[in-house]
Amino acid sequence: QVQLMESGGGLVQAGGSLRLSCVASGTGNMFRFNAMGWYRQAPGKQRELVASITIMGHTNAADSVKGRFTISRDNAKNTVYLQMNSLKPEDTAVYYCNTWPNARSDYWGQGTQVTVSS
Repeated sequence: QVQLMESGGGLVQAGGSLRLSCVASGTGNMFRFNAMGWYRQAPGKQRELVASITIMGHTNAADSVKGRFTISRDNAKNTVYLQMNSLKPEDTAVYYCNTWPNARSDYWGQGTQVTVSS
């Protein structure tokens, strides 16, 4: 059974940086052969896609984070990363990883909380 475990969140002041990690276990070849995404859900809002990365390493990011967030992956470690710079209070949310473009409902993990203070 596939498990995705996010880590690296925390409390940071506006303008600060965090690096999130998501390790996939029980995957077989799932991780290597799937595009992955980072998603986030702020209180009272729907979950949204933050950034995505294809099998070949092509990346894309939401307009709200473009130029500040960078997604990357290490297939040897079954890990996807999200480097977040110049954080803003509106980036406060629980961050999750999952497959992209179709997130699997049975893959959602606990997420990692990111809180940005002004």
